[in-house]
Amino acid sequence: MTDLVNLKITEALDLLNKGEISSEDLTRAHIEEMAKGRVLNAFITETPELALAQAKESDERRKSGKIGLLEGIPIANKDLYCTKGIRTTAASKILSNFVPPYESTVSQKLKDAGTVMLGKLNTDQFAMGGSTITSYFGATKNPWNLDLVPGGSSGGSAAAVAAGLCMGATGSDTGGSIRQPASFCGVTGIKPTYGRCSRYGIIAFASSLDQAGPMTRSVKDCALMLNAMAGYDAKDSTVANVPVPDFTAALTGDIRGKKIGIPKEYRPDGLNADVAAIWDKGIQYLKDAGAEIVDISLPHTKYALPVYYIVACAEASSNLSRYDGVRYTTRVEGNSLDELYENTRTDGFGDEVVRRILLGTFVLSAGFYDAYYTRAQRVRRLIYNDFIEAFKNVDAILVPAAPTPALTEKALKEMRPVDVYLGDVFTTPASLAGVPAISLPVGLSQNGLPIGLQIIGKHFDENTVFQVAEVLEAQANFDQTPKRVKG
Repeated sequence: MTDLVNLKITEALDLLNKGEISSEDLTRAHIEEMAKGRVLNAFITETPELALAQAKESDERRKSGKIGLLEGIPIANKDLYCTKGIRTTAASKILSNFVPPYESTVSQKLKDAGTVMLGKLNTDQFAMGGSTITSYFGATKNPWNLDLVPGGSSGGSAAAVAAGLCMGATGSDTGGSIRQPASFCGVTGIKPTYGRCSRYGIIAFASSLDQAGPMTRSVKDCALMLNAMAGYDAKDSTVANVPVPDFTAALTGDIRGKKIGIPKEYRPDGLNADVAAIWDKGIQYLKDAGAEIVDISLPHTKYALPVYYIVACAEASSNLSRYDGVRYTTRVEGNSLDELYENTRTDGFGDEVVRRILLGTFVLSAGFYDAYYTRAQRVRRLIYNDFIEAFKNVDAILVPAAPTPALTEKALKEMRPVDVYLGDVFTTPASLAGVPAISLPVGLSQNGLPIGLQIIGKHFDENTVFQVAEVLEAQANFDQTPKRVKG
């Protein structure tokens, strides 16, 4: 059974199609591994009974020839995805007992593709953070070293995939929340183009930035899972009505003649030596594969982090105003309606969520709106234009995913919030521009920790992103995995 949790999705599908294993076999193996790995605190809610029932249904469908794209594959959902009849908390106290009466579009698409759901994964509260230490349900541990954070906000997803607790997981990426934890945990994760996947039923943080994406143990698995997740949805006005190509068809293994941009702004003074060394290796790997390396400039990159935190916090302030204790959240009574609001939010929101709401409310307030929010949106457009200009000369861009390998929970808790926010410095530009970006593991630090690189592509050109990523994956031959955690 242990061998089954080491399989990639494509390998498992091959065995399922040959009849050598069943979905029930695969699911039981992962349920056993979940029990062993509870020390990671990767799951907020486990659904083993539901998973086994779905696995048996999948096996019956397979017998009758009704085979979905991911038929019988056990996955888990980040606990921002609303799941009908299953608790969905956003890792917050205020939604700790919320059971949605509806299903998110992406999780429904994955169900329709034949997946089996093992449970709901831990995250930073309302996806606000880069470590999962802001979760009301406690921090997730990094399977490479339990003293380290797995990154965030999709830290539960990254840790669960890396540790073999599930074969793939949904994440969401607002400013790097798929790509940074993918780097910290040695897995692959893509933030698709903004609008490629529906946001319906995903608890909102920043509506102009949030995007769903998959996290897996290989580039091909990621492409396969995104095929199932992407597509138009009438219930989401921000999703693009564009065809979804077969992303796996782009995996040709050949990038000869492709032009790969290397932006000078991503190599600041004092860049972590391990990250810089892996980036240099990645550049050489792509050059060896026949790609042309081109030096480029993204001049407004230096403004991306402050712009991101102004825009994201402003949108969070608006989105989280719905949590007031009146309808579906936990409630703390007061002597007036205003007091009920105040008591409920004081009790229900964590410190980081409060900090971002206050920042957002400030930049949207009268007298400051133009000075902060309006100006930030103008600079955001300049960042967008930088990418448009760069892609006139290159096919994709290669940069680090995070400025350091994974940090300890202790170190993060001792840092100032503004220093913690610097962890998003390499991921926020692509988020603000809405372009697709994938993170995949390319090497280890001197301390034996995974380091990922990002490949950034043109709007709705995930095919090129996957194509380059697959070649980089093959060249790097990163086959290290964390030791299995026994809890």
